Amino acid sequence: MTSSLPPSRLTTHVALFLFFLLLGHLAQAQTLLTGRVTNAAGAPLSGASVGVQGTNVGTDTDSNGDYTLTLSQGGTYVVGVRLLGYLNQEHRVTVKAGEKQTRNFILVPGDRQLEEVTVQGDRTNKFSRKSSEYVGKMPLSNLENPQVYATVGKELLTEQLVFSVDDATRNAPGLQKMWEPTGRSGDGGSFYASRGFVVSSQLRNGVAGGVTSTIDAANLEKLEVIKGPSATLYGSALTSYGGLLNRVTKKPYETFGGEVALSAGSYGFHRASVDVNTPLNSTKTLAFRLNGAYTYEDSWQNRGYAGFAKDIAIAPSLQFQPTDRLTINLDAEVYRSTNVGKQLIYIPFDDKVENFGFSRADQAPLDYRQSYQGPGLTQDSRSTNLFAQVRYRISPSFTSTTYLSSSRSYSQGRGPYFYMISDITLAARDSITLTTPGVSTLLRNDQSTRDSRRQTYQVQQLFNGDFQLAGLRNRVVLGLDFLRLDSNIEFFGGQIDAVPINALDYDYRTFNKSAVDAAYAANTPPSYPVTTKINTYSAFASDVLNVTNKLSVLAAIRVDRYDNEGGLLYFPVNSYKQTAVSPKFGVVYQPVKDRVALFANYQNSFNNQNSSFLDAQGQLSVTKPERANQAEAGVKLDAAGGLISATVSYYDIRVQNVLRIVGMNEAGLAISAQDGTQWSRGAELNLTANPVQGLNIVGGFAYNYSKAVDTDPNFNGRRPETASSPYLANGWVSYRQPTGALRGLGLGFGGNYASDNKIINKASQGVFTLPSYTVLNASAFYDLPHYRFAVKMDNLTNEHYWIGYTTINAQKLRSIIGSIAYKF
Repeated sequence: MTSSLPPSRLTTHVALFLFFLLLGHLAQAQTLLTGRVTNAAGAPLSGASVGVQGTNVGTDTDSNGDYTLTLSQGGTYVVGVRLLGYLNQEHRVTVKAGEKQTRNFILVPGDRQLEEVTVQGDRTNKFSRKSSEYVGKMPLSNLENPQVYATVGKELLTEQLVFSVDDATRNAPGLQKMWEPTGRSGDGGSFYASRGFVVSSQLRNGVAGGVTSTIDAANLEKLEVIKGPSATLYGSALTSYGGLLNRVTKKPYETFGGEVALSAGSYGFHRASVDVNTPLNSTKTLAFRLNGAYTYEDSWQNRGYAGFAKDIAIAPSLQFQPTDRLTINLDAEVYRSTNVGKQLIYIPFDDKVENFGFSRADQAPLDYRQSYQGPGLTQDSRSTNLFAQVRYRISPSFTSTTYLSSSRSYSQGRGPYFYMISDITLAARDSITLTTPGVSTLLRNDQSTRDSRRQTYQVQQLFNGDFQLAGLRNRVVLGLDFLRLDSNIEFFGGQIDAVPINALDYDYRTFNKSAVDAAYAANTPPSYPVTTKINTYSAFASDVLNVTNKLSVLAAIRVDRYDNEGGLLYFPVNSYKQTAVSPKFGVVYQPVKDRVALFANYQNSFNNQNSSFLDAQGQLSVTKPERANQAEAGVKLDAAGGLISATVSYYDIRVQNVLRIVGMNEAGLAISAQDGTQWSRGAELNLTANPVQGLNIVGGFAYNYSKAVDTDPNFNGRRPETASSPYLANGWVSYRQPTGALRGLGLGFGGNYASDNKIINKASQGVFTLPSYTVLNASAFYDLPHYRFAVKMDNLTNEHYWIGYTTINAQKLRSIIGSIAYKF
């Protein structure tokens, strides 16, 4: 039985409205500055930022390298151009009122940068990022790229007073946070849901760079949320069928500058951050930048005992350009965290929702502010990421880029968590029969880590080309990649005690370090080691071919050799090797050049299962790679002279080779087959707009329909428990005074909506739901040349809401934070 997505007439009407609004703006006569940006060989450079210094006028070049700036009046202006991989340029241009002036730019390769405010400071539609060199592993404008992605830039993060990647993700359509960072080595970072699948942030500037604690935003230039199966260019080890998160970090530039900031607010929050950049020689070929932050916050669940999180993030970056053809970047990220884990409440696997007497988190007899624990259950975690990038211009048309990445995580300490168990099931464990539904007991548990480490090494070599072949433009990337995952992790722990779930004056602080230490001294807890060593060798190629000025096609392929050396993944894993091939195709047609793009893509990913199974013939078989194939189509707009940017798309993802249990043999062993499937289909809208000067709008909507098909009967025909809420929406509206004595004074307001989320959804247990929520946030700011004052209030209405997949994780109540920054 199949289900189709209901047609969205509203989305169609919005797209048509934006299209005709574009035509109306194009018809207006303005004072214009136009031109083309090329390299030394005359090849057009797309995605270059072009802006007028001291104004809010700016844009990005199109696929032909062309740009058009609409000026309010005639006069003499300083126009700047910036493109990653090239030296910045500034020129003085005089434009007469009501006329069109042309000014072309020829950029020279290099990585030295002017201060970004010169080109991008208050540019038109400043929250829109119209190009990326990472999404397609080559410089492509959004309109040219058949893949869907959303970008959250530092301008929006600054306005919202965002301090972490977690908070930045609330601006990405169709992305929902599902799991708080635990800090434990290997898998301790936050987890999100995208297009019905779980994703995490494991990439930095396109290569491995995981962080297992809260990821600070101090070093974040922008966050790219890349949608759909993406193994062709990124592999499968660090991505998922729902896509991936890529953190693009701040880079050194050629002048001295920076800022320091202090922030404080609710729940003992206080923070100090620094961003300092300086050239290190007179020729400005060597530059250094340091970003760092110290953050402390008590838990808002502070009834009885307040946990805490103390985080330090340091990110130095060095850039050396000995010649115009060679650029070397050396970066590091050092994270240190001591924290008490966020409250995670599970439902036991042997329990049933009908035994509770309720089926929603807001009906549970839990105290929303109660920590249910005492002092000392802390964990120390460390993440250290080292990066090197060497870029060499072989010729005007070809560039070589080499990446070296080392990512290490470490953790040691306690990890408290809880089970909400029904009275019926608790009694049954003691062979007592009860029939009255209810919950009166909380099981308190711990899962600790001991000297746990995971190391990830990656070497990636890219060759990029931009050339004409048979009169057609080709943009090509050829890549070689080596990735090693080396785990040496030990989890251990178990149940510590059982307590009344909501008793007045009960001392919940008895669940503390001393009690856990005593429990482990009395009975050695079970251990769950992870010692696998995995090497992946890959080669990939991608070509974007311009068939005509308006039509381009993309073809890409990856060959992936997977080498699991074996070890322990809780249980023994035998060594084995597999080869997988991942193709990707796309087409883009622009009926209105550089304004409207119709696109379609086929994307693929796979997942090595690391296991074997007993088939119906009694043979032990090694699992094949599980596969996901996506078909997607939509429209992208860059309308009204860049004032409106939007993407609307519909996707259909089919997962194949899902391993499922089909029965038991006479010896009581499970018989399995690898023929299950999963469907995930839906629609997404991403909008950024700057309808009038100073007013900026960011919005998104996503619908996802996910269903398990031909799988375990326990899940068959149901929405997966990890698929999150089917409906998501986000929005942010802000106004910043653009001129006059109060220039830089602004207000922002927005929020997020999520529909009901079924975290338990199986035949054996029933359905348990986290209710829908709407969380509203606001900020006010005053941005002066040397100072910035800001205040934000998150969760304005003090909403009680929960996130999780298979877990109940209550979220922070209303909080207020103020900040002051000095810029130099």
